[in-house]
Amino acid sequence: MVSLGLLIALAIIGSSFTLQSYNFIEKVSLWVRNSFGYFYLYLGLGSVLFAVGLAFSPWGKIKLGKKEERPAHSFWSWFSMLYSAGMGAGILLRAVQEPVFMRENPPIPAHGSNEILALEYTFYQWGFTPWAFYGLFAVVIGYSLFVQKQEVRISTSLRGVLKRQMILQGIDIIAILTTVFGLIAAIALGATQITGGLSYLGGTDLGLEWTLSLTFIITLLAFISAWRGLNKGIRILSIVNIWLTLLLLVLVFLFSDMLSVVYFFFIAFGHYLIDLIPMSLAIGNYNPGIVFLTDWTFYYWAFWLSWAPFTGIFIARISRGRTLAQTLLGVMIIPSIGTFFWFTTFGTSAFKLMDSATTNLDFSNVFTSIFIFLEQYPLGLILCIMTLILLVGFLVTSVDSAVFVLSMFTDKGKKNPQKSHKILWAVVILITTSALLVLGDVKADISVLTAIQKLLIITSLPFSFLLVLLLFGFVINMKKK
Repeated sequence: MVSLGLLIALAIIGSSFTLQSYNFIEKVSLWVRNSFGYFYLYLGLGSVLFAVGLAFSPWGKIKLGKKEERPAHSFWSWFSMLYSAGMGAGILLRAVQEPVFMRENPPIPAHGSNEILALEYTFYQWGFTPWAFYGLFAVVIGYSLFVQKQEVRISTSLRGVLKRQMILQGIDIIAILTTVFGLIAAIALGATQITGGLSYLGGTDLGLEWTLSLTFIITLLAFISAWRGLNKGIRILSIVNIWLTLLLLVLVFLFSDMLSVVYFFFIAFGHYLIDLIPMSLAIGNYNPGIVFLTDWTFYYWAFWLSWAPFTGIFIARISRGRTLAQTLLGVMIIPSIGTFFWFTTFGTSAFKLMDSATTNLDFSNVFTSIFIFLEQYPLGLILCIMTLILLVGFLVTSVDSAVFVLSMFTDKGKKNPQKSHKILWAVVILITTSALLVLGDVKADISVLTAIQKLLIITSLPFSFLLVLLLFGFVINMKKK
C-alpha cells in the first residue's frame, strides 16, 4: 500500500503544481543523463551478452516447471501475449516517423546508404536489447516462481542475497513504481496518437479532453479484460491483435516495392549484427553524440527498463513448461525479427513515397505520421481505421497485462490475484496517466513525449541497478543447486 500512496501523492502534486513539477523533472533528468547515461548503454549490451551466454550454458536446459512438464501455452498464444504486452502500440507510433527521422538526420556518417543506416539504428533501438531486458527478467522470476515455488514478487529472487525484510520490501516498491511509470508513459503516448489520428482524419484539433477521455476508455476496457483473467481476456485479445497486425503489415507490403523491402531488410539486418557492439558502446565512428543519445537511446533504454518488471513477470507467468534457453532465445530473436521486418516495410515504403511524391509528405509528427503514410495507399481510410483499432487493442493488452501483474504484486504474490486489486490498480493507472497528460500539456512548447522522456530517464534509474542485483542473485542461486 506504500506504493499506492506514493503514486496518488505524485499524481496530485503533478496535477496541482504542473509547471514546478516539470521544471523539477527537467533538472533531475539532466543530472541523471550526465551522470548515468552511459551506464544505460553498458547495461543494454551486458544484458544481451548475458542472455545469450545463459541460453547456451548448461543452465539453459533448466525447465520453468517440472522436468516432464509441457508448455502451458501453444507457441502462437505465447508469442501473441508476450509481443502484445512487450511492444504493442509502440510499433505503430514509430513505424514511419523513426526510420524517416534517421534517414533525414543520420546519427553517424553512413557506411552505405542513409536508408540502410536509418533502418539499422531503428533495429538497434527496437531489437535484441529491449527483449534481453524482458527475457532476463522473465527467467529470473520464472525460476523463482516455478522451480523454487516462491510467490510472484521481485524480492523473492533476492532472498538468498539480501536478508533484511525492509530492503526486500523497498525493492518491491521500486518495481511497482517503475512498472506504473513505464505503463502510464505508454498509455499517454498511445492515447495521444489516437487523438492525433482522429484529429488528422477529421480535419480538426480534438485536444487534451479527447485524449483524457480515450485514456478512460482504454483503462476501462483493460480492466474488463484483466477481470476476465489470463485465458478468457488477455490471451484472446492478444491473438486478435497479432492477426490484425499481420494483416496490416501484409497489405502495406503488397502495395509497396516488395523487392526493395526484402533487400533492405537483409542488408540492414546484416549491418545491425556486425555493428551491434560498437553501436551499443557508442565508441569511435559509432558515437552519435550526447544529444542523440539523450533523445533516443538513453530514453529508449529507460523506457524498456521501466517495462521490464511487468513484462518480464507476465512473460514468466505464461512461459511455464519452457526451458530457460527456449524462453530467452524465443523472447529475444522471434519478436525482434518480426519488428525488423515491420520497420523495414513501413520505413522503405516511406522512403519511396518521399522520393517520388510531387508534394511534401510530412512524416515528422510521431502522432500523425502513420496516418499520413497510409492515406497514400489504396484503401487508405480502411488502413487508418485498422490502425486506430490496433492502437486501442495493443494499449488494452499492455494495460490489462500490467494490471494483472501489479495485482499479483500487491495480493501477496498470488498467481491469480483477487479482483479487488485489479479494480484498485485500474483506478490508480487512470489517475496517474491523466496527471502525466496534464503535465505534458502545461506549456505550449512542451509535448507529452518530451515530458515522458525526461520522467522515464529518472524513474528507471533505480531499476537499472536492481536488474544488475537480480542477475547477481540469480547466479548465486544457480550455483547453490
